[in-house]
Amino acid sequence: MFERFTREARQTVTQAQAHARRLNHPKIGTEHLLLGLLEQPDTMSARILHEHGLTSERAEAEVLRASRPDPRGGDLDADALEAIGIDLAAVRERVEAAFGPGALDRAPSRDHRGLLVSGRRIPFDSGAKKALELSLREAIALKCKEIRDGHILLGLLREAEGLGARVISSSGIDIAALRTELERLLAPSARRPRAS
Repeated sequence: MFERFTREARQTVTQAQAHARRLNHPKIGTEHLLLGLLEQPDTMSARILHEHGLTSERAEAEVLRASRPDPRGGDLDADALEAIGIDLAAVRERVEAAFGPGALDRAPSRDHRGLLVSGRRIPFDSGAKKALELSLREAIALKCKEIRDGHILLGLLREAEGLGARVISSSGIDIAALRTELERLLAPSARRPRAS
């Protein structure tokens, strides 16, 4: 499927992984795909979302708010380490300075030869996988030969249950109007150059 992605669509997935890593999230979710779309201001998706009032800053603030741990919970491991004089935040900083952001959050795995590898690849959660599959269906339905960033946005809207769609909806955007606008702009006839 990824061979059908345009450069902008591939960049969306790359940016989604970068956002998940930067936010120390264990999986790439629909919210990371949304942030990946907004990260590219020159794309159709980012322009449309900005026109409707959703900026990358606002979306990230919503993602952080929604993914914040329950304040009643607390981190028992960090509390226990702090009780014996170990500052977990300082340890994390030193490890990430040496091994890269999120190094403690990625479990190492074994490659095809059985050797340990760093675990730098972050997996997609089921919602993100579904949204990407739906982006292919959206492209097929619109008779497009390639999957564009706008198809990924349509996939996010159609998936509807993930945090990405909830962030879009909570920003006051009329989902039906957004979908109609995207479909119109993605139709092959809308992208044909006009004859002079």
